Amino acid sequence: MILTTTNSIEGYKIVDYLGIVTGVAMHDGVIALGFSMSKYTKKVQDSVDTTKEKAFQQLQENAKKLKANAVVGIKVEIELTTSNYAMVSVTGTAVKVAI
Repeated sequence: MILTTTNSIEGYKIVDYLGIVTGVAMHDGVIALGFSMSKYTKKVQDSVDTTKEKAFQQLQENAKKLKANAVVGIKVEIELTTSNYAMVSVTGTAVKVAI
């Protein structure tokens, strides 16, 4: 599956727009007391990376349900909430490209 933040894919022709797809993932327990700032920053980054990967997996699964072979115009939103959660939302347009 081709994933891109751009609205087109160089070298490919989009033959059908299949709809908007999303992937949302949340991870709790990002913040822990007793960590130094560098360990805290690493823990937050690891949590965001893991959560982002889950959101992208969900995005791809939803695109496959529409028989898409690519997703264009991807937007990623990352939110670290005050209640120790990392939430990642990924949205794009599922398309069929000629291969």
